[in-house]
This record gives sequence, structure tokens and C-alpha cells, in this order.
Amino acid sequence: MNLPNKLTVIRILLIPLFMLVLLLPLDWGSIVVAGTSIPVTQFIGAVIFACASITDFADGQIARRNKLVTNFGKFADPLADKMIVMTAFVILVQMGRVPAWVAAIIVCRELAVTGLRLIVVENDGEVIAAKMPGKIKTFTQMFSIIFLYLNNVFFANINFPIGEILLYICLFFTVYSGIDYFWNSRAVFEDSFSK
Repeated sequence: MNLPNKLTVIRILLIPLFMLVLLLPLDWGSIVVAGTSIPVTQFIGAVIFACASITDFADGQIARRNKLVTNFGKFADPLADKMIVMTAFVILVQMGRVPAWVAAIIVCRELAVTGLRLIVVENDGEVIAAKMPGKIKTFTQMFSIIFLYLNNVFFANINFPIGEILLYICLFFTVYSGIDYFWNSRAVFEDSFSK
């Protein structure tokens, strides 16, 4: 259990804590940040999500730099990332902050691309590297979730819905990068259509 794998396990353990803070009927009041009122539970949830996002970036960097890539890491790292993102979106749907159809498209794309990556690894022994559209998707997804939980802090005072704007940019790149992954990996399905 090397350091990157420990960070991945920590990220997985943060998911139930994230859910409990946001879903239990807790009333810890609100705080005001830069003129924006934020329920304490949402603020804590955003901090937990941000910490999980940082560990997601850190564990991959450490593993590659120190040659600590393991089968557990290959399996658990992307799984942990998808689990906390999907959890965050499902809760945002319940809160009425994200339309269900948007969350459904994002979740379906994540599941489809994860399945595709497994097939490519099994057939070719290669991991599909993230390209720029996928990286933009991840970046906008992460900041969209954080700003939505923080009620668009720093932007609410000027009525600029930064969380919602990032959400729809994320949606665009979710669909675009998903299509791109499947198009560039279409060779793995050739045997299905050649007979």
C-alpha cells in the first residue's frame, strides 16, 4: 500500500462522509463568504470534494513520477474519481441545482468510457491517455461542482452563474470527449460488425 494508493483509499473513504454531511437532516446554519450565504453543510461538502479532487491529482502525479503504478491504483484511482463525481451530481440533482438529464448524460458517459478503457486495456494492453477535451471536462466538472455547492461564491453578487456556466461547458466536453474516445478506439469493435 504505497502513498498513491493510500491517497486513493482516503478519497474513497471521503465519499460516505461527503454523503452524510450533505444528506443527513443537519442544520448547522449558514456562513457568509464574500457576501454570499452558504449553508455550513454545503460549505463542508465543497471542502471535502475539493480535498478529494486534490488527492486525485496528487496520487496520479506521485505514482507516475516515482514509478509506483500498481494494478490496484489502475483500478481504484479512476473508480474513486467517478464515484465522488457521480455522488456529487446526484446530490446536486436532489438539491435542484442540476437538471437530472444533465447528470444522467455525465454519468452515462463516465460509465461508457470506463468500460471502453477496460476493453482497450484487455485487448491492447494500453491505457487510453486523457486528451485535452477530457482534461477540460474534468477541470470544468470539478469547479462546477464546487461553485454549485458554494452558491456561486465570489460571483453571486454580480449575478453571474459561474457554476451553471461551467456545468454546461462540462456537459459539452463530456459529450465531445466521449465521442472522441469511442471514435479513436473504434478498432476494438471491428470484430462485432465484420461478420
